[in-house]
This record gives sequence, structure tokens and C-alpha cells, in this order.
Amino acid sequence: MELLEQVLANRILVSGAVGWTVAQVLKTLIHLFFTKKFVVERLVGSGGMPSSHSATVCALTTSAYMVHGIGSTEFAICFFLALIVMYDAIGVRRETGIQAKVLNDLLKVLDDMGSDMPPQDKLKEFVGHTPFQVLVGGILGIALAILICS
Repeated sequence: MELLEQVLANRILVSGAVGWTVAQVLKTLIHLFFTKKFVVERLVGSGGMPSSHSATVCALTTSAYMVHGIGSTEFAICFFLALIVMYDAIGVRRETGIQAKVLNDLLKVLDDMGSDMPPQDKLKEFVGHTPFQVLVGGILGIALAILICS
């Protein structure tokens, strides 16, 4: 029980966990609203609105700032981690999703043409984020950290 109390007393850890959890639940609800389909994978999957990666690292960074200050090692580590994660979500992972969609479309065309290629599993297209999804995730993480650390 003491371990659980220590974990729950760690506002930085709690902020990051709550940031991720809230973003994943929102992502699932938004997907449900627009598609009218509940997809369990949205609860843990990457991609979509809002970015849970951004919510998590922005919650960590904000709470590290609030707990330890802007001159702390904790804040510095969280800040640069946040920059790398959000850059990657918008850049490399987003491009991967775009390429997966093109390849999936190409495989469908080949299949429709009667290609004798062995069947391929559909590539995952929800991988990265638009800049807006990252921004919303970041704002969500900052807001949650302020609520938790105030």
C-alpha cells in the first residue's frame, strides 16, 4: 500500500498518466462520434485526435516545471523529450501513415486487377498526427498538469 501511496503522491507521474488516459478516452469518443463505431484499439492505439503522446509529454513538462522549476534537470529533460516526441508525431510517424494509406490503396488496385500476389495484411494508417492534433494534445496535457499540480 505504501508503494501505491508514493506513486499517487508523485504529481509528475500522475500528470503524465492522466494526460495519456484522458487523451486516449477522448480519442475513442471522438472516433465513435464521427464513425458511429466503437473501436477498442482507439483506447490504446496511436494516431488520431487528440495526440496522447503530446498530452503525456506536455503534462510531464508542465508538472516538472511546477514542481521543480524551470531551472531543474527534470524540467530540462521533459522539455526536450516533449520537443522530440511532438516533432516525431508530426513528421516521421505522420509520413508513415500517409505511405501506409498509399500502399493499402495500391494493394487493393492490384487485388481488383486479379493479381496473384499473396494476400497482405492491411498496413496501419493511424500512426502519426496532424499539427492540430498535436497542438490539442499539448494543450490538454498542460491543462491537466495545471489542475493536478495546483
